[in-house]
Amino acid sequence: MGRGRGSGTGKSSGRGTKGSLSRAGAMRYSLYEGGQTPMFRHLPKRGFNNKNFATRFEIINVSQLERFEDGTQVGVEQLLGAGLIPGAASKVKILGDGELTKKLQVAAHRFSKAAEQKIVGCGGTATKIEMQVKPIKRKRR
Repeated sequence: MGRGRGSGTGKSSGRGTKGSLSRAGAMRYSLYEGGQTPMFRHLPKRGFNNKNFATRFEIINVSQLERFEDGTQVGVEQLLGAGLIPGAASKVKILGDGELTKKLQVAAHRFSKAAEQKIVGCGGTATKIEMQVKPIKRKRR
């Protein structure tokens, strides 16, 4: 701290002279451009990103269902127990990559056409789980 001229940082305490950074409580932020309008305010906002609203599915291939025993009912709980999906609230989509030789009763939220054909072709069943759609809450004026 500046405690007189004999301290080595006297008078302005090593802060230079005048300006906002010489004042107490001054903070510098990364996009500050010395008082001119920052570049991000010159550029227009564009586009819409659906990432926050998109429905994300956990992908399971038909070849991964081969680990279950013949005649088993395979649902979200069984996939969770086998470590194929991260949580019980996950939405599951079954894809047709690989081969299936076992008769399974598979329940999932979505199936590709190839996966459904392979499951039914082995004598199993492919049941779709209904997804609950949340109603859109709109502000009333």
